[in-house]
Amino acid sequence: MGSQLGFIFNANDCIGCKSCEIACKNENQLEAEVDWRRVTMLSDKFFISVSCNHCASPECFRVCPENAFTKRADGIVLIDSNLCSACGKCKEACPIDAPQYNMQTHKFNKCQMCYQRQDQGKLPACVEACTTGALRTADLERSYPNLVSTLKGFENMGITQPSIAFQPIKGEKQRYFIKE
Repeated sequence: MGSQLGFIFNANDCIGCKSCEIACKNENQLEAEVDWRRVTMLSDKFFISVSCNHCASPECFRVCPENAFTKRADGIVLIDSNLCSACGKCKEACPIDAPQYNMQTHKFNKCQMCYQRQDQGKLPACVEACTTGALRTADLERSYPNLVSTLKGFENMGITQPSIAFQPIKGEKQRYFIKE
């Protein structure tokens, strides 16, 4: 059994405060128009917080002509912006537009799951900042080996196999898919 770090998100607990979004910007010193983590309305009652999902089968990794993407043993997908030619193929291939163009460097970059912090035993900045505990991380291969849940907008992710698990939304029908 391998290792696949990923996010766990509970829309029932998210209040849309954007603390995770702000913490990400601060930790990574991102310019105003770059959003590695985005909080948006899921429905009239619920929010969703998403970033790069560090997919088990990342399309960005597959399509990059410069081989700028790597995948660590723990499943975190990294981009070496120094190798990026800014062709945009990674952004086109990503179902959630995770790679973002940096106007200052003229390269693409994305959430790297605060791997430096995690290597020091700390939580990613977005998870640490979440005031309600709606956003967490876990080794999805060990914690959730056979269950991938979906929310509206995440139904057709079979190709990339995103490393995100959603807690069922109270009062709404939830669909589950078992990995093959």
